[in-house]
Amino acid sequence: MKKIKIILLLLAFGFVALSLNSCGKSETGPIKIGVLLPLTGHQANFGSMEKNSYELARAKINAAGGIDGRQLEFVYEDDTGKPDVGRAGAEKLINVNKVPMISGGYSSSVTFAAAAVAQQYRTPFLVNTGSVDKITQPEAFNLTVNDGAKFYIYRLNPPVSEYASGLEGLLANVIKPATVYIIHENTTFGTKGAKAFQKSSEKLGIEVLNVESYSSGTVDFKPILLNAQKANPDMVYMISYVMDASMLMKQAREIKFYPKLFVGAGAGFTMPAFKDNAGKASEGVISATLWHQTLPIPGAKEYYDEYVKKYGGDGPDYHGAEAYSAAMVVADVLKRCKGDYEKETIKKALDATDMMTVFGPVKFQSYGKKIHQNKMETYVVQWIDGTLKLIWPKDLANADVVYPIDWEKIWAE
Repeated sequence: MKKIKIILLLLAFGFVALSLNSCGKSETGPIKIGVLLPLTGHQANFGSMEKNSYELARAKINAAGGIDGRQLEFVYEDDTGKPDVGRAGAEKLINVNKVPMISGGYSSSVTFAAAAVAQQYRTPFLVNTGSVDKITQPEAFNLTVNDGAKFYIYRLNPPVSEYASGLEGLLANVIKPATVYIIHENTTFGTKGAKAFQKSSEKLGIEVLNVESYSSGTVDFKPILLNAQKANPDMVYMISYVMDASMLMKQAREIKFYPKLFVGAGAGFTMPAFKDNAGKASEGVISATLWHQTLPIPGAKEYYDEYVKKYGGDGPDYHGAEAYSAAMVVADVLKRCKGDYEKETIKKALDATDMMTVFGPVKFQSYGKKIHQNKMETYVVQWIDGTLKLIWPKDLANADVVYPIDWEKIWAE
């Protein structure tokens, strides 16, 4: 009899412990949400900035009382920038950590792989950076645009096909280039981004002289740059992660390649590490961007300043703002769940999301082939005197565009 009582007590203790660590309907213990990011590997600069931003937001959320009195906890999985690792990470978060929701998602290829897992297990996935269009296209998951109730993927950031919308205005109204040479990494993000900009160029009447891709891990860009130099374009448009972006510009400077302008498609060209690694060769480079701390968005500058105060450095770019805002959306969603943190309840709360974040307004919409997609404006920045300045749209800019550019002068030692 005594043994039976001991067994029952142990079972009861185990049940209580499980309840305390659960993300379901338990009323005590932290609420755990999974976050998938590249914390090691060649994309770790981005992952580190985004994790820092999630943690900055989490601290603020918990200091304000958390979620109905419970602390919010993010459980991180390192995808290392590889789709198979990201897929395994998503499965671990869902099946081992038992999280009812995932956020994060940096590279497009990793995010899409993880999204397939989330969709399979009917787990809401709030993407904050992965941008290839198909992530929010149900047909990529064997569904239709009418299957919103069956689709568990949501995206806070715009798709890559819309990255250049702000840049189009600058090119059409100020720069007016006649020709462009497109260089891109042969990832899903790079390839889709190049195709999208070809369409933008066609709309603007810009002749595309060539589209040239390169493989991840390339260190010698001079053959590609010499091809571009020979073509003599007005503009070079590049889709690259931060180290590639830095090396492209450093090597362009070395061979004295001076088109009218160099333009990046966001990604690596807005990171503080781009300036650190490219040095002088970063000066004058223009880039599409999704955010800037000087935008008249409530809390944008405060987030930027808080990040610098806590983590130092030159501060975050749009990747950090995306992550911080995703964390705030997660908190808002959970609060509206009223203590029921089951997957279907979270999904319904995501459907009803309509809030302002430091990244801008967030409301998941359906348009074209996409559903659960946040729609927003994009902007243009330029590295001027070592600082990333907002130059377009004109009414929001904190600096005038530097153009025409005397590369030989600004790149001089």
